[in-house]
Amino acid sequence: MRVHRRGRIIAAAAGAGIAALALAGCTGDIQGGGEDVDCSDYEEYGTFEDATVTIGGTILDLEADRLVESWADFQNCTGIEIDYQGSSEFEAQIAVLAEGGNAPDIGIVPQPGLLDRLADGGWLVPASEQVLANIDEFWDPIWKEYGTGPDGTVYAAPLMASIKGYIWYSPAEFEENGWEIPTTLDELKALSEQIAEDTGRQPWCAGIESGEATGWPGTDWIEDFVLRQAGAEVYDGWVTGEVPFNDPQIVQAFDAVGEYLKNPDMVNGGIGDVSTVITEAFQTAGLPILDGECSLHHQASFYETFWNPEGGDENTVAPDGTVYAFLLPPVNADDPQAVTGGGEFPVAFRDAEEVEAVRAYLSSDLWANNRVSLGGVISANKGLDPSNASSPLLEQSIEILQGETTFRFDGSDLMPGAVGAGSFWRGIVEWIGGQSTQSVVDEIASSWPAS
Repeated sequence: MRVHRRGRIIAAAAGAGIAALALAGCTGDIQGGGEDVDCSDYEEYGTFEDATVTIGGTILDLEADRLVESWADFQNCTGIEIDYQGSSEFEAQIAVLAEGGNAPDIGIVPQPGLLDRLADGGWLVPASEQVLANIDEFWDPIWKEYGTGPDGTVYAAPLMASIKGYIWYSPAEFEENGWEIPTTLDELKALSEQIAEDTGRQPWCAGIESGEATGWPGTDWIEDFVLRQAGAEVYDGWVTGEVPFNDPQIVQAFDAVGEYLKNPDMVNGGIGDVSTVITEAFQTAGLPILDGECSLHHQASFYETFWNPEGGDENTVAPDGTVYAFLLPPVNADDPQAVTGGGEFPVAFRDAEEVEAVRAYLSSDLWANNRVSLGGVISANKGLDPSNASSPLLEQSIEILQGETTFRFDGSDLMPGAVGAGSFWRGIVEWIGGQSTQSVVDEIASSWPAS
């Protein structure tokens, strides 16, 4: 996965690390909130004089603006100025910056695997007692595991989250054509074939281009099918290497996904032939649905933002709206629901009270409700009121995360970086480009680091 996004207004860079990140991306406005702020909710974080905390991450554009807005009152009440710098190259640069002593004070890391790498480098500050208390109060224990390094130290609380495996569609088009939401993977295949027959075009639109992270939207497909077809136990073994990457159950998932992403009769509606799946940016890949050139698009809950990238409400996300989504169905209709998802973790590179005050706020239910109320995102924080979500889909997503659904973190994010953000991403590109399933999984399996 990559909840990797966009950038618009460049904030003042603070230090060489932030300046380096600024070369590849931009941020939201870092101005504080208004004068009339009720600071009673922020008293526990203390007050500071002339304190600045720098934050780097992959969150850009409208979502960066909203992120900055989510801590505006916190800034006013604590006196901590937060300088956020977003970059699409953050993941590629952060270890180099940390090694050189030029990392931001906080890095919003979207991969547990990258968190492990930074922890192994000795660059991270353990989570404070207040952050740990918030994790234990507001998060399911599995999320604590994702923020824990290889040495058993908890380095970060979760921040935002996403649910993968949503299939976006036009409710009006479905109603007009009498198409039904599928309840099994076989029904999804039948629906895809029906759409192709009824419309005379490819039903699916897809794009896996994401700069240096190109390939991750394709890995999301594979992960969703492994979890549904092979089950959680196989999934858990796969991401740790206990189940080899070229195991027949993984091959089965690749071949099932290939019936869509490598099939010229299935993709790439409104965009081009199969090869355009590699070159089409993930941000724009689903938009042909709005023009009736495509009917189905596989992407996470965070894709809601892309239907209205400038923050308007022209395209509504609702069961009777412009677009909506259903979860990729299970193998059998009565199978328990299982979903993959992602999240982010604010790790600290500087040990300071003001840094931990910011991290404590970001791990709180107060922040979660403030940010989700601004729209476009969700969190697995149990103190979050689902009604604060900006659409019925996101409200449903929060309830799924807070409920009993089998949840597994994005597989490529859990794998060793050389695989998850390396050979797996590259392998997906080669695979869609025409390489066989067996050769690709064998190549990825051989890249797995020795234990």
